[in-house]
Amino acid sequence: MKRLFSNVINLTLVFIVGIALSSCTVSNASMGSSSPWSLVDLETEANPLDVDFVDEKNGFLVGTNRLILETNDGGITWKERNLDIPSEGNFRLISVDFKGQEGWIAGQPGLILHTTDGGNNWTRLDLGNKLPGDPYLITTIDADSAELATTAGAIYKTTDAGTNWEAIVLDTSGSGGIRELRRTNSGGYISVSSLGNFFSVLNPGEKTWSPHQRASSKRVQSVGEQPNGDLWMLSRGAEIRFNANPEDIDSWSKPIIPIVNGYNYQDLAWDPSNSIWAAGGSGTLLVSNDDGQTWEKDPVGEFVPTNFIRILFVDDSNSDSPKGFVFGERGNLLRWQG
Repeated sequence: MKRLFSNVINLTLVFIVGIALSSCTVSNASMGSSSPWSLVDLETEANPLDVDFVDEKNGFLVGTNRLILETNDGGITWKERNLDIPSEGNFRLISVDFKGQEGWIAGQPGLILHTTDGGNNWTRLDLGNKLPGDPYLITTIDADSAELATTAGAIYKTTDAGTNWEAIVLDTSGSGGIRELRRTNSGGYISVSSLGNFFSVLNPGEKTWSPHQRASSKRVQSVGEQPNGDLWMLSRGAEIRFNANPEDIDSWSKPIIPIVNGYNYQDLAWDPSNSIWAAGGSGTLLVSNDDGQTWEKDPVGEFVPTNFIRILFVDDSNSDSPKGFVFGERGNLLRWQG
């Protein structure tokens, strides 16, 4: 009798799982035969979080535990760079951005660095308690001009090298506080609320966030912009979605689940050849060459003992050799070789 009861329970669970997966596109990702990535030895246990370049060869990488590294060979090798950061406190340097020789670094708590000579010299700005939230994303606009987004969903602009900051957003409540925030190619912003229960959009020229519901009951991990301007969404349960209707921001495709391994995806990005890359926990690094229909595991990422947290292809139209990086915890970094 007990065995019969157990079999009934198992069959019921199989039926429930089958119903759940029937509304998804599940792909059994195979292992790729080659990889465009190579592992870079950063000689640190800190987490790399962002990178940008002054020119073809020179660039900066920032991360947790006060990490600032500099490269002079296009990102092949990196060396530590000591800048004017207060000795007390464990600063998390979260964003770096250059436009020519003009560059900014944003860190938590309350740290801003500014350079006008390609990173040879930096000026430290003390924000104190002037802005709500901590710096999260900084974007170089022009000479002495930048936009700064904070963890409270506030966005400010300076045109005088950081002496004064003007609020762009009038009411930050629509952002829900943020777990993640990105700037769009058109100059707007997309944020995911701190609880992952909705995402918000700030279009260029607007003063308030426009909140939007998540695509399902599963909490949102990340929302970003596709190369064509449509959105993509990553949700708990390793689900990937794309905008189903370009005219409707709340219209989403069925969830795509490339593999079921118990780890969520943290980021999605398109490489220079328009293949889609997804990164997640326990060395999960996947690629699709057919717009997300089928996926392959990357053989280099598969054997790196880390959680991948971000994929970044540096936007540099003047470069003949596109730069891309996958950021992993504990000092792990992959460099794009194409």
